[in-house]
Amino acid sequence: MENEVKKVAIYARVSTEDQAKEGFSLDSQLEKLRSYCKARGWEIAGEYVDDGYSGRDVRRPAYQKMMEDIDKWDVLLVMKMDRIHRNSKNFMLMMEQLRQKNKEFVSMTESLDTSTAMGRFVMDIIQRIAQLESEQIGERVYDGMRQKAKQGKGLLGSPAPYGYEYDDGALKPVKEEIEVVKKIFSEYLNGKSIGSIAEWLNENGVKTKKGGKWDRKTISRILSNPIYCGLVEWEDFIFKGEHEGIISIEEFNKVQMLKAKKAKKKGKAFVIEGMKKKYI
Repeated sequence: MENEVKKVAIYARVSTEDQAKEGFSLDSQLEKLRSYCKARGWEIAGEYVDDGYSGRDVRRPAYQKMMEDIDKWDVLLVMKMDRIHRNSKNFMLMMEQLRQKNKEFVSMTESLDTSTAMGRFVMDIIQRIAQLESEQIGERVYDGMRQKAKQGKGLLGSPAPYGYEYDDGALKPVKEEIEVVKKIFSEYLNGKSIGSIAEWLNENGVKTKKGGKWDRKTISRILSNPIYCGLVEWEDFIFKGEHEGIISIEEFNKVQMLKAKKAKKKGKAFVIEGMKKKYI
């Protein structure tokens, strides 16, 4: 058993905030994790990547798929512990799952290995410190953004969405992009799929905000963004923005109902009722 090659699940994650930080890119994480496996003579059983997901959220598609595949690997490898979880309770629940299946957990940069008692002890301490840091940062950000939301000021630090640009701190419509947004909503309500809309835009040479190609995720985000109704959203707040809306709330709600019906997922999508979110 000692000489058997271990099969490894490597997991990488970046949140929206991480994407702007040097060294957090998915390519960087994966390259280092692959090299680590090669150095230790481990076989990579699967690579699981979550792009744009918070470590506090366990409903990450790649993470959930990895745990479903738990019988296919022996070791779960991450570059850093906060890549897998930023909540000690979720981390401990995961560790219990791993223990029940006799799986090991390795954090590469922290040189921690749950095959040893000391590794398990130190890992628990580090995870609790990481959660404390995350919660303190979250509290400060939450308080500031909540106050801005109550006052109805600005877009809370977000970049200008497709269809708009900033002019002296205010959102102003970009005519060509606005027409594309209207087309996206119209085509979806007329029965076109998100994939076919993206394909049509790419075939006609329409570029995204960053000059790239359209994909399903980009289209879906536009269809779910109440900014196009002249509103601003943050967590449980929806308030009237100072910018010009281009889609009616009625039209927006029809799109959300249609998306929810196709996705067959309850409780994640929402419609707007009386300037409040109603989850469907």
